[in-house]
Amino acid sequence: MIDQPTSLVRRAVADLHLAATFLTRLPLPALAAVEPGGLARAMTAFPAVGAGIGLAAGLVFLAGDAVLPSPVAALLAVLASILLTGALHEDGLADSADGLGARGGRDRRLEVMRDSRSGSFGVTALVFSVVLRAAALAEAPSGLAGLGALLAAAALSRACIPAVMQVLPPARSDGLGAGAGCPDITVAAVAAASGLVFAFAGLGGAAPVAVAAAGLAASGVAALARRALGGYTGDVLGAVQQAAEIAILAAVAGVWE
Repeated sequence: MIDQPTSLVRRAVADLHLAATFLTRLPLPALAAVEPGGLARAMTAFPAVGAGIGLAAGLVFLAGDAVLPSPVAALLAVLASILLTGALHEDGLADSADGLGARGGRDRRLEVMRDSRSGSFGVTALVFSVVLRAAALAEAPSGLAGLGALLAAAALSRACIPAVMQVLPPARSDGLGAGAGCPDITVAAVAAASGLVFAFAGLGGAAPVAVAAAGLAASGVAALARRALGGYTGDVLGAVQQAAEIAILAAVAGVWE
């Protein structure tokens, strides 16, 4: 008989595996069939996976900043995070921008968001996402400071995803957002606590500013989605992550100055 601590550890490892498989392009072992609601439960591990993504990007910045101009190192670090995640959240940001910028009602906006092609709003959003993150990161006073900021931003921004799913309903009955299931309040709380731990680990005394910025950005996207779409989709959740990450890095850049 497996004792409870061992069972809990195995469940945590399984959730981490599922979260990493979903959020990154790492060549991980294939998953068995995911039980209904499995991804929603695995969102407790989203900040931890985000921290790993941020750490990898931060190491690129740390190495690059030692031999290259800071803006170039910052762009390479942002590129590393995009490659590691397969532009998962960037894709959501672009589709959300196209949908929110479309003329027409809710159904028309959701139809535009289903189109895999990026329109002018989507391309503009992607350009600003990359430029704003790189510009903010380039203000880091040292490579280590930039690494800490990337770790904190990547973890805390992904902790916002289950929080938004707590306050918004799915905008439609199908699609990735609805199919993931809704994380319960415990999952959202654990993810938030984990995100806070990584934020303080990466930023120290600047963490409260980053947390406030992330909350405002995520709340803003959620308010827009509620008004325009009636709820969240998978693309909206990607936009939440992107907006929160941009806000965190921009806020920290202000502290560095």
